[in-house]
Amino acid sequence: MKAITFTDITLREESQRIDNALSFKEKIEIAKYLDRLNVDCIELAPLKDINTDTLLVKTVSSVVENSIISLPVSLNESSVEQSFNAIKNARSPRLVINVPVSPIQMAYTCQKKPPQVLDMIRDLVKKAKSLCSDVEFSADDASRSENDFLYEAIRTAISAGATMINISDTAGIMIPSEFKAFVNSLFENVPELKGVSLSVQCSNSLGVAAATSIEVLKFGVSNIKVINSSDSYTDLYTIGNIISNRGDALGYCCNLQFTEMQRTVSKIKRITDINEHSNTPYDTGTNEIGVHIALEKTASFEDVIRAVRSLGYDFSDEENNLIYDAFLNEASKKTIGAKELDAIISSSALQVPSTYVLKNYSVNTGNIMNASANIQLEKNGEILQGVSFGDGPIDSAFLAIEQIIGQHYELDEFQIQAVTEGREALGSTIVRLRSNGKLYPGNGISTDIIGASIKAYLSALNKIAYEEENN
Repeated sequence: MKAITFTDITLREESQRIDNALSFKEKIEIAKYLDRLNVDCIELAPLKDINTDTLLVKTVSSVVENSIISLPVSLNESSVEQSFNAIKNARSPRLVINVPVSPIQMAYTCQKKPPQVLDMIRDLVKKAKSLCSDVEFSADDASRSENDFLYEAIRTAISAGATMINISDTAGIMIPSEFKAFVNSLFENVPELKGVSLSVQCSNSLGVAAATSIEVLKFGVSNIKVINSSDSYTDLYTIGNIISNRGDALGYCCNLQFTEMQRTVSKIKRITDINEHSNTPYDTGTNEIGVHIALEKTASFEDVIRAVRSLGYDFSDEENNLIYDAFLNEASKKTIGAKELDAIISSSALQVPSTYVLKNYSVNTGNIMNASANIQLEKNGEILQGVSFGDGPIDSAFLAIEQIIGQHYELDEFQIQAVTEGREALGSTIVRLRSNGKLYPGNGISTDIIGASIKAYLSALNKIAYEEENN
């Protein structure tokens, strides 16, 4: 099996938009989603505003645990140093030397003649290599370059220390068979390519980026640059779905978390707010879960468990059987959507003894004071107490629980909905906590929505505690 890696360029491309609509927090959130999905590399935008952009790069580097963080540099040596200083604390940093290689782009962007561009490539790659062990040379607009110059540019970059070469069909002028022949000619004329990783970035202007990317994997390409926020380049969901369903037959594998891919991509697309009304395999705004599900009572066990996995869960066979039994009971009354399936999962899977039992809670809030919570839990006969301030009553309650247990778990999902009508309506709360990459659902019901939220959090927490104690 040939291992394929992916470099996601969503954050790079979003930052290049004229309106640059994403907030600092949203960019961090997207990076965390991509890291959780096991995307091999997250490529950021080059530094423009040194102070602000450096802060973003450093923050992304601190929260990303698995992915390589790559940062393109501007076409001068001082930018190489500034970029490395921003990215050096990432667990796996990579500097990207992105140079246009077509005649028109060299003249327009670099304002240099070909020999001068070769000198620039050599100097920038050498400088980057002196600071960072992982250096990528990206040949921009490669499909419109003159072949001999492109070969020499790649040789120059490799001899200067580049560990990855990226070939970009920026203009999107090649169909799959043409790009395949183009890539094959690179290996025939640049034997040095066999000693480095070869990456491609395929434009989707002709609608064939995914097919083109798959086609060239046969000819030495091992990395594909992908995007989540638009249809301008190879789409991560599309290419990942191909490998997920046809990888064994094609001889390819990758690190992507397939069970979380649809859900995570949907979240990113909601943040970027691109293609909101396009015909995609995800629901971009009709429910909180973000995944379109409509299961009838005739749905098979496989159909239901596939839907469960699309929500990000991965349960044992025993738990899947419990979920399916609960589904059959509910599906006899109505069509089961994403929210209903999530509630079924919360109430039927991973039912465990309570490690933590709620004894008392008090929450104070108002428009002229910070919300505070005082929580008392019982564990093995011992009363534990936590007091915390927070951004609202529910946030302060959750923080008080974290203070008691001495542990922070990522809150992946939080839903509140009424299950009865009227002033004394029961509120149902669903909390989903993430621990070691796995989701744990909890459900709480009460006429007091804060109480329901605390119960839901403890329900999920007890499932985590049970697994940790029994593994």
